Amino acid sequence: MKHVLVKCGLTLVAAVVLTPAGSPGYGSPVQTAPGTPSRPVLSAAEAQPFTSGNYLDWSGPYTAPVADPWQPGPIQPWLARPDVLVGPVGGPAVTYTDVQAAVNAVYALGGSTRRYIALLPGTYTGTVFIPAGTPPLTVYGVGAAADVKLQFSIDATSTPAQWAAQVNATGRYAEGDPAWPMFASCATKTSATVGLCATVVWSQSADLQLYGLTIVNTLPDLPGTHQALALRTEGDRTQVQAARLISRQDTFYANDSGQITRLSVRDSYIEGDTDFVFGRASAVFEHTEFRLVSVRKPAGGVIFSPDTLPGYRYGFLVQYCRISADNGYVTAPTGHFGRAWDQGASSTGYLPGVSPNGQLVIRNSELGPGFDVLAPWAPAATTSRPFMARIDPGRDLNDPNTNRLWEYGNIGASTAR
Repeated sequence: MKHVLVKCGLTLVAAVVLTPAGSPGYGSPVQTAPGTPSRPVLSAAEAQPFTSGNYLDWSGPYTAPVADPWQPGPIQPWLARPDVLVGPVGGPAVTYTDVQAAVNAVYALGGSTRRYIALLPGTYTGTVFIPAGTPPLTVYGVGAAADVKLQFSIDATSTPAQWAAQVNATGRYAEGDPAWPMFASCATKTSATVGLCATVVWSQSADLQLYGLTIVNTLPDLPGTHQALALRTEGDRTQVQAARLISRQDTFYANDSGQITRLSVRDSYIEGDTDFVFGRASAVFEHTEFRLVSVRKPAGGVIFSPDTLPGYRYGFLVQYCRISADNGYVTAPTGHFGRAWDQGASSTGYLPGVSPNGQLVIRNSELGPGFDVLAPWAPAATTSRPFMARIDPGRDLNDPNTNRLWEYGNIGASTAR
């Protein structure tokens, strides 16, 4: 594993570069199948189906997937002239100073031609909602990702009325605007809290590309349960590249649209402390660092929390990535790679074959120090279902009675031995 500075147009990104097992510079994997019930490891034969193609080449209903190959190439926004240029107030002459206004303008253009919104270096405070029906869109930063920041402070424990007053304090959402239905769906919730509407950037649009951006939920480090999303995506064929996603609990909600929804994340950095990469998307993460931090939660933090439907085989694939933790966890290694999210089962308990059963494979990646080596997978969210995997010969990797969180061909201080 190494870090290199990759020049992508005008953006310098610290990329995580890992090569497949057996390639020069990778080293020999030390993980041995079948592992243990608390730390299952795939054999080479068992790992074969878990490729980016299988995660990204299917669309349509979960019960009747349709072959629909998607091979996302690198995002290269500098090859096209931006349709809209956004810059901070007081900066050079730009089309807009507000990112939401730029999204609204691109939506109005319509059609199927890819559109480009370029953001000049600066800090853009406020939420950004990208509705379904937006033309294929690339939103990208000009310069280093750390210098182009989308930020807001919003807490899932807010009431819908509080949320509406906070996110619309400047009137960025008005009836008749493209994103008004998204805003209204949260502002009119009848629940006590706004829940997963507490996000800085929220997209329901297909074919979205986000490149060279830092997205941060700046909610203070409050103790307890405070979901504070940075990014929420629900559109098919979404790409995130050279991005920095930062929060604490629920940083990145990789959601679906009610059917198979594909996501590609590359060359990025994602930080948090609790379930900070979660959801139902069929997602491939490559050359990305996931960093567990102890500032707010000094023990027992969790990175991944997929809620894949039980009949579908592909949730999250994490390959050629780096799993890391800060010094607080390195000193006292209690971190967890992930846990299943038994969404919707709080009243019934986990129901095999009915409740979601999160699926995830971490393969050919570096597992840094700071994690519980004997039990790196935590009990499920919502139900506290104990983690358990099969290690018997001929095991069914999709058995709904056990977990579907696996490792293969990894290296590093927290690797099973």
